Amino acid sequence: MSDPAAVPALEAVDLVKEYTGGDGTTLRILDGASLTIERGEMVAIIGESGAGKSTLLHILGALDKPTSGLVRIAGRPVEDGNEQELAAVRNRSIGFVFQFHHLLREFTAVENVMMPLLIAGRPADAVRAHALALLDSVGMSRRAGHLPSALSGGEQQRVAVARALAPTPALLLADEPSGNLDRGNAERLHELFSTLAATHGVGVVVVTHNRALAGRANRVLLLDAGRVVESSAMAEEVG
Repeated sequence: MSDPAAVPALEAVDLVKEYTGGDGTTLRILDGASLTIERGEMVAIIGESGAGKSTLLHILGALDKPTSGLVRIAGRPVEDGNEQELAAVRNRSIGFVFQFHHLLREFTAVENVMMPLLIAGRPADAVRAHALALLDSVGMSRRAGHLPSALSGGEQQRVAVARALAPTPALLLADEPSGNLDRGNAERLHELFSTLAATHGVGVVVVTHNRALAGRANRVLLLDAGRVVESSAMAEEVG
């Protein structure tokens, strides 16, 4: 039997995404974009505003469907299924971190991390122990019992990261995760992302305009003219 850890966290092949404008013309956002993300690897995706970075991230995360092309998460194709089937893929294999943390305000930090697994029907005692371990891994164990209103912006985003890791996903997708943080909290979050991939064996994809965050990635990919370009020179420039 093959080692699951040897299977890439993500494979995207020849992704095309088209929209029809109000005048009936076709706008092609992605034009054959392809990329592979290994487990334990952090990759930053950069590009100019309007290049289609968020569109690409939404397709990789099964939040949107490509016009054509293929996405595999942990070796499994993301089929052109109904919303219920795509939701199952997201809940099982993908963690999301956005610019705004979207924590549930009436629940404590540990309860927020527990929530995805409780919804999935996991036993509460085991889920709580798992959530506490995740909070410890992001430096938030002492704040586990606090409501989001009692946490700083940086602390809330760390809880959001722990929540994204709760289902033990193969892939973690982050869209401008430090965009709403001050410089100090952003730096602490960047340091956390740089260690998450290796410590949790998850493939991490970060869409960012922040050069400091991109500079911590194993690789930097540029989305340009609908395609993904990898360049060591680009990584050095960003870093």
